[in-house]
Amino acid sequence: MKTVLRTTTRTGAFTQALDDFKQLTKVGLAVSVVFSSVAGYFLGAETIDYKVLLLLMIGGYFMVGASNAYNQIIERDLDALMQRTRNRPIPAGRMSVNTAFIIATVCAILGVVILYMVNPKTAMFGAISIFLYTSVYTPLKTKTPLSVFVGAFPGAIPFMLGWVAATNNFGIEPGTLFMIQFFWQFPHFWAIGWLLYDDYKKAGYYMLPTGKKDRATALQVIMYTIWMIVVSVFPATGLTGQLHLSLAGAVIVALLGVGMLYFAIRLYQQKDNVAARKLMLASVAYITFVQIVYVADKFIS
Repeated sequence: MKTVLRTTTRTGAFTQALDDFKQLTKVGLAVSVVFSSVAGYFLGAETIDYKVLLLLMIGGYFMVGASNAYNQIIERDLDALMQRTRNRPIPAGRMSVNTAFIIATVCAILGVVILYMVNPKTAMFGAISIFLYTSVYTPLKTKTPLSVFVGAFPGAIPFMLGWVAATNNFGIEPGTLFMIQFFWQFPHFWAIGWLLYDDYKKAGYYMLPTGKKDRATALQVIMYTIWMIVVSVFPATGLTGQLHLSLAGAVIVALLGVGMLYFAIRLYQQKDNVAARKLMLASVAYITFVQIVYVADKFIS
């Protein structure tokens, strides 16, 4: 009986530790970032090297996990103030700062090393994303709404990272992929900032461009959504090197963008959390389907 209890206790402890690791590294976000990198790889690769693809996925997860872990170490006191973050491993007391730091550092080292095995440029951009996210974006969140602009740089790296992993080259093609995800992040994160405004306010975060849930913020959401659509269909012009988008692909991408623009306009009209939530969900759907359309368009065309 005691053996069974000990086994059950160990199993429960392992399950909790695994769950804490997933929370610390934000597994959902990490997987979505890896998805973007894989899409970029398929766009850049002439032939699929599954070893490189596997290294990109594993290294990418570790890099994102390291960024998220360092972020939670830095923001542990503020996380304790917010409803949505107070049960994270560090503020909840289930994990010490030292343990989290070790996990973050091991993830960062493994991520850089694994991405270096792909090629040096991929490792360099991965390391830059960790630095910008933890050392620039995170401290700015309590100081200025411009933190979203700064955070858009590391957030836009994954899509282009896949192309760099496939080609070992940075040019107009990965630059275009970067710009698509760069402009997308503004309506996406401002929708989240609107939705979680009261919770963010408890920790002193002001993520909206005007600092308030007002019409001016909603207007900027619309403007950046329009820029996102323009950049997303731009490869159809043939001016983006080896990155192409057929007319049919451009039409589909444009329609997806118009769908997201509709929800941005609804936020401007309604100025409430319901509209913000719908825009946030629409933005997630948009970036996912756009990346799928780009990859499908390449192989079908």
